[in-house]
Amino acid sequence: MNFLLAALRDPTSIRRLSPAEWDLLVRQARHANLLGRLYERLLAAGLEADIPQRPRNHLQSGAIMADQQQYSIRREARLLRDALAPYEIPLILLKGAAYVAAGLPAAQGRLFADIDILVPHERLGAAESALMLTGWQSSVTDDYDQRYYRRWMHELPAMRHVFRGTTLDVHHTILPPTARLKPDARLLIEASVEIPGLPGVRTLALEDLILHSASHLFHEGEPDNLLRDLTDLDLLLRHLGRDDSAWDALVARAERLQLSGPLGLALRYTERLLDTPIPARIRTHVGNDTKGGAGQRLVDFLYRRMLRPQHPSTADRFTSVARKALYIRAHWLRMPPLLLAYHLAHKAFFPPKPETLPPMDEKKAA
Repeated sequence: MNFLLAALRDPTSIRRLSPAEWDLLVRQARHANLLGRLYERLLAAGLEADIPQRPRNHLQSGAIMADQQQYSIRREARLLRDALAPYEIPLILLKGAAYVAAGLPAAQGRLFADIDILVPHERLGAAESALMLTGWQSSVTDDYDQRYYRRWMHELPAMRHVFRGTTLDVHHTILPPTARLKPDARLLIEASVEIPGLPGVRTLALEDLILHSASHLFHEGEPDNLLRDLTDLDLLLRHLGRDDSAWDALVARAERLQLSGPLGLALRYTERLLDTPIPARIRTHVGNDTKGGAGQRLVDFLYRRMLRPQHPSTADRFTSVARKALYIRAHWLRMPPLLLAYHLAHKAFFPPKPETLPPMDEKKAA
């Protein structure tokens, strides 16, 4: 039983849980990195008195960790801005860091593994040098992986600060250049907006934050944070939906950036799994008011299993198959066939060496 998804859709469902079911709900939320967000959702629904003490302790700890990480995000944003400012490189925050800095609802109870930023491709080398001068270094030591990131990916190899332990992903676009979809990063940068109260720090426009979240979610083969990312989209779409005309602007923006496919999947699954309110005209426009063909049914088969807490209690006999298929799909979307074959063959015969950097303290993760 997926108690977590039920609680996210209808918080009052927690009133019917037995002690054993509460225990399972907490375990599912922990696996999905949603302890803090679930707690915030229950508080917003006025259900604090309905949470037993022991589950409350776990939920509160998740919320406290999220608050600590958000403090770290704001501090790191100022430090990154100061590192890049002498080189006149704009700091544009992406994903979770952007939600926190901009004060968006999607920051509620969110946990982080890293900070993501976007810099213009032509300034990528200067940005990397500036960051290295202020204590950041690459966490990837394998020569093939360094070459793989720099030739074919949309980001530099992950960097980690030698003193603070924070992990940083420096993007120059939001999908790999080898991917089938090719959104123009210049359009994203041109439409970025400065964050009030944080001069020199910017985020993508709200429509572009949604499209980046959607493209990331539906191009990744790692399932552990997929449900968390879907709840990000739910909160972002509800925030966007305060202005009815913004839906049409979102659809138009997706078409211009060649991201109508990921947007359609985002609307499909947020509505079906989290009851996100989507206007009927938008649902019709993106084709989500129909069952779809065999291809869509296959995608549904995969994501209905992967958009769950990755806990044994939510698995069925097809879950492992869906996990492997999603991994293959992600690579298929990311690379052309010959490059994909070369990459997978190299990984099969030459597994990567372990990192030489010390493991990051999760409490310091931002």
